[in-house]
Amino acid sequence: MEYQIIQTEQKALEINLDDKIYGTFSEVGAGQEVANNFFHVGASSGTIAKTMSAYDKTYSDAIYGEEKSGRYVCESRLYKMLDHEYDLMEERLNAERPDTCFFVFADTVSAINYHKTNKGHGWMGVRFQLDPNQEEPDQIVIHTKMLDNNTRLQQEAIGILGVNLVYACYHHNKNPKFLVRSLLDALEGRVEVDMIRLSGPSFKHIDNRLMGLYLVTQGLTDVAIFDEHKNSIHASEFLYKKHLIVVRGHYRPPTLVSLDVLEKSFEQFKLEEKVDNDRAYLITELTLENLMDNGEIDEFDFKSRADMLCALGQKVMVTNCSNHQNLINYLSDYKIQNLGLVIGVRELYEIIESKYNNNKDGRLLVAFGELFTKNIRIYVYPALEDDQKTIMTADTLRVPEGITFLYKHLLDSKQIVSIDKYNEGLLSIYPDNVHDAICEGRDGWEVMVPKELTELIRGEGLFCPIDKRPSTT
Repeated sequence: MEYQIIQTEQKALEINLDDKIYGTFSEVGAGQEVANNFFHVGASSGTIAKTMSAYDKTYSDAIYGEEKSGRYVCESRLYKMLDHEYDLMEERLNAERPDTCFFVFADTVSAINYHKTNKGHGWMGVRFQLDPNQEEPDQIVIHTKMLDNNTRLQQEAIGILGVNLVYACYHHNKNPKFLVRSLLDALEGRVEVDMIRLSGPSFKHIDNRLMGLYLVTQGLTDVAIFDEHKNSIHASEFLYKKHLIVVRGHYRPPTLVSLDVLEKSFEQFKLEEKVDNDRAYLITELTLENLMDNGEIDEFDFKSRADMLCALGQKVMVTNCSNHQNLINYLSDYKIQNLGLVIGVRELYEIIESKYNNNKDGRLLVAFGELFTKNIRIYVYPALEDDQKTIMTADTLRVPEGITFLYKHLLDSKQIVSIDKYNEGLLSIYPDNVHDAICEGRDGWEVMVPKELTELIRGEGLFCPIDKRPSTT
């Protein structure tokens, strides 16, 4: 079935004309733009029980409680708003409207300021019933970035996005891909949605890691993140002003050499003079490019890699950042104090060769300067040369002759460093060979993967041909 775009006014009117849906709008930071859309199309009295905007912090604290962080545009604030308003709905209207599906829409938003010194973003969520007898409500929470360059346009975009979200709750709750796609209706190029989390009885079968993948594949964001507990998370909630090292890989499957890369790079990163160990994080990265197989993404394969990384206790970024610069740009919003990027020595060569070949017009220094900024360091894991005897490191890498002077400068300034305490005995492990052995049912691969993954791979049938995979719902 092909997705059909529905205009904002039509969505709002359809909700207003559904006499079973009734709720509250609580909006902070960008006016009451979402509720206004429902008011403007008419018949809103059948939908809206209350609208409010506790804009003043003192009022807001009196209603929803204080924020220990001092930040009001944050995930915890959104949940307090949803909790408070939904409890009021049930307390005041349950007896009077027993056949009604209640909902609460809430957002807390920071729109761009007059001097344009900030970037607009916000948290938005809906707690709702699909059935009046539903004891536990469902819930969808998102984080958005507004891309328009003035306050009025950002407010308008928030209003449209809120309507899209409310409509998706009631009309796309059984189709996760449509749910995600519908958030961009009438908003192409105006917002990003870089976190989504579904919860409640209607979404028990939903894997929120897949929802994050859909955000990336459908162009709502370049980056989505989930933690070791398989929960969708957002960078603003744990990375602000932290020290971060990102390890990109295929992880198909994570092998002993993958584990060595993670452990040794993080150990070396934490030894850096400017890195605060108490504020240091490691995160693994899966790019769409690395997830593609014949131009498509196999969701079972994605979940397999995700399960294995979670089993290893890793947080994971799913990105559309084949170019490292895109990832650096995304992370710049969170003022990362020191950023380390871990790559293999062969990938480093490909990056250098590409930049050299594509920038022979005098932009070579600019091209490298975009990637190698003062707070970014590239950590390079070695590999065996083709002779399977000689070890190739960042220090011994042979680069194109025309760039040797610049490459030597990057080594001398320690913007490119070799990972030095690697396990040489693991360099002969190639994940592709391990993957092929698992697929073909051959023995011997077990000694090349972490023990905690062996039973997971066997028990879940990971990397099996499609006709032999365990059934999923």
